Formats: sequence, structure tokens, C-alpha cells
Amino acid sequence: MSLAVIHSRALDGLAAAPVSVEVHLANGLPSFTLVGLADTEVKEARERVRAALQSSGLAFPHDKRITVNLAPADLPKEGARFDLPIALGILAASGQLDASRLDGFECAGELSLAGHLRPVRGALAMALALRREASPRRLLLPVASAAEASLVEGVDVREAAHLLDLVACLLPAAEQQLPRAQAAPRQAAEPGPDLRDIKGQAAPKRALEIAAAGELSLLLIGPPGSGKSMLAQRLPGLLPPLDDEEALESAAVLSLAGAFMPARWGRRSFRSPHHSASSVALVGGGSPPRPGEISLAQHGVLFLDEFPEFQRTALEALREPLETGRILIARAARHAEFPARFQLVAAMNPCPCGHHGSQVQACRCTPEQVSRYQGRLSGPLLDRIDLRIEVPAVAPASMASAAGGQSSAEVAARVAAARARALHRQGCSNARLAAQALDQHAHLGAAEARFLDKTATSLGWSARSYHRVLRVARTVADLADETLITTGHLAEAVQLRRGFPVA
Repeated sequence: MSLAVIHSRALDGLAAAPVSVEVHLANGLPSFTLVGLADTEVKEARERVRAALQSSGLAFPHDKRITVNLAPADLPKEGARFDLPIALGILAASGQLDASRLDGFECAGELSLAGHLRPVRGALAMALALRREASPRRLLLPVASAAEASLVEGVDVREAAHLLDLVACLLPAAEQQLPRAQAAPRQAAEPGPDLRDIKGQAAPKRALEIAAAGELSLLLIGPPGSGKSMLAQRLPGLLPPLDDEEALESAAVLSLAGAFMPARWGRRSFRSPHHSASSVALVGGGSPPRPGEISLAQHGVLFLDEFPEFQRTALEALREPLETGRILIARAARHAEFPARFQLVAAMNPCPCGHHGSQVQACRCTPEQVSRYQGRLSGPLLDRIDLRIEVPAVAPASMASAAGGQSSAEVAARVAAARARALHRQGCSNARLAAQALDQHAHLGAAEARFLDKTATSLGWSARSYHRVLRVARTVADLADETLITTGHLAEAVQLRRGFPVA
């Protein structure tokens, strides 16, 4: 036949939109034309496909007019993922393959000049799209991408390492079946840094436990070397394991950036971009839009060290994701939405020299310099951070003593129990409680309400601050396994929100 249609998918944000790769062979002046809003990488597939077919000993129709259409034409196509469907379409249109055997597949893959199949981004997104649409088609991918896609249950994923492997299974008289992909074996999580390694710092450790139990954001303020980074690095070890749906959501976003490793399936991400990162690097963007560090930290931890040193536009870009849990990238030509359910942990010095308010070393900064430095963080951004805690310098006597305190495993057990109580009561973590749900699940008695009203009035809190303190108090009560929020829980929540500005 002179026309063949191969099914594939294009990445559109976190979605994988279906694409029909239509290959037509006709008589006329020999040419190879590719249409359908393809970018430069896709158009370069003409040379890769030609070389791969010839290197594999397959016939390339040099004497034909070849037209490849990627439909729908108004959907942008990018990357080398269409190399494999274009090659299979040419083979089917020229009669070298049984086109009917390709109807039940959706495929994607990059071809080397020797015909080997190379992995592509977004294999998990393709598998999730097939499952969501309940499509009967099987997914045909390179070996590395197939191992990733096979993590999605209910999708038949087949793999191949070379173009000739596919031809051997798709010839008209072939009886051999393409091998089914096997999910990578789940490896036991390597033990991470332990909370017991941090000497002293009882209050910051308590704040870290509360942040883990309530999925709350945290700002650590202290001089250099006080242990802020060490505390942040131990937060993932306190969080409960991801369930299957959360693991899939996290892996799908990482897959879009080519950063997912099947061996790390089910582990929470810990992203720590440098403070020179731009707002696009944090939020995402580009053409086509790709996820940024915020989305790559989906269901994980985003650690921003040297918080005031980030660009102002990058810091302000955090405000909406902290509230809504999603990012909508709007451009003139395209829109893309990415998830943004992450836990923010930020760390900063109290002043440019880092020793403002320290009892150990004198500060060299003027009051104006301190005010200007702390003023880099806007009020609306600080309002959205649940916990703000000072991390004081550790005394030399404490450093010389042996490590003590509770281990990460002990704290993680309490965190898991508190999270389970919240899920049983309201179906979500305390950080995701909306205002109406707060009235129901964080109801205060008369004395507690008077205490919080008086505190909010004296400190000049906004309604957002009031609600965030309620969420923190609800978490403190969950850790204590208490149904009602008491004045003691509220008092601790208030203290955990008064760490900024530093006196």
C-alpha cells in the first residue's frame, strides 16, 4: 500500500495528546517532506530515519515522493520521539511490513543512525494517557523507556532495542511476538541522613517534625553553620512513603524532564536549585513548556537555600503555587498546566554577614543593611509560609558532646501516625484544609478562640495568617493524639510563626 497510519503521542504539558503519523508514497520527483507543525528536532528525523533504514539493511524508497503528516496539524510536535513511527510508516507504506499488525500499537522512540532505539522523555505520560482513555492499544517503546512506562498498571507495554527486532516481529508471516516490558525491580531505599546527627537545636527539630506531619512550609533563619541545610536534608526521611497514585504523579513530572529513574520509584524528590535560578527555572516554561523545579518537587521537598539571594521575580513566583498546588503557564500560542504539590523549606541568614542577633559573634551590618536584606522577602510571600523558626548557633560545648536525641525513624513514626489521623478525619493533610473545612476540623472552644483572636489582633495578622496558625495548631494536636485543639497547641503554633523578622 502507498499510505500507512501509525499511532503515537505528543507531549502537551503533563498530557500526552494522540498523534497520527500518516506516511504517503507517491510517484514523482523524489523528495521527503514532513508537515504538521513540527519543530527542528522532528524535521531532522528525515536524515535519521533514512540512515537507520539503510544501516539496518532495509529498503528506503529513494525513487518515491514521501510525505509525512503529523496530525492534528495545529498541535506542536517536538523532540525525536517520532523517529520510530515515521520509520515504521515508511516500511508499512512500501509493503515491507504488515500494516494491519501496527494498528494495535502506539509507539515512540528515537533512532540512531545504526538503527538502535534510544529512550524518549514522557514515557510515563504516554502510559498514563492510555490508561486514562482505556485504550486497547499496546505501547511500543525503546527498552529504557518501556521499563519506565511499565510502572503504570493495566497498560500492555512492549519493548525493542533495535529496528530490526521490530521488523522481525511485524513481517507479514512473522509468528514471533514483541517481548513484554518488565518494570524495574523496586530497590530498598538507602538510609538517608539521620536527625540524630544534628546536635542540639531542639526547637528547630520540633518545627521540622510539625512541618512533616502537616505538610507545612518552613523557613529556617540562623547564622552560617547553625545546621539549616542539615535540617532541610533530613525532612524527606521524616515523611511517610508515597502511595501508588502519588508516586505516579511524581514520576510522570520527572519523566517529562528526563530525570526519572525507575530504581527510585516511590521515593520523594528533594530538589535544591542554586539561588541564581531564574523564575522560569523554578516555575517552568520555554517552548514547548517544560516543568520547573517547583513541579519536579511534586509530592516532595523543594529546598531554597540563601532564600533572599534568589531573584525577586523568582521568589514572587512561589506565591500562587503555595496556595493552589498547580502552575498554569500561559503563552500567546500555548497553555500548559503542571502540578505543584510540594513542601517548601527555605533557609536564610538574618543579615548580610549572617550574625545579626548572635551572642557568639558580633554583627558588622548597619540597621539599614539588615532591614534592606530582610526586606527582599515580601509580606505576601512570608504570609504564605506556615512555620518560621530561628536556628541559633551551636555552642562549642554542644559540638564536642556525643550525638543524641531521637532518630529519624522514631520521629517518622510519630509523623506517620499524625498524618494517618488527619487522613482518617478529613481525607487530606492539614496543609490542604480549605477555610470551610478548617471551621469543621479545627474548631476552637470559647477560651481558645478568645486567645487566638487576641493574639491575631495584637500581631496584626491577616486572615491567611490566622488560618495557617489554625492548621499548625491542628497538626500539633494530631501529633499529641488529641481530638480538640487546646490553648497550649495554639501557643506553640503562634511561637512557630514569630521567627521573622529577627530582632
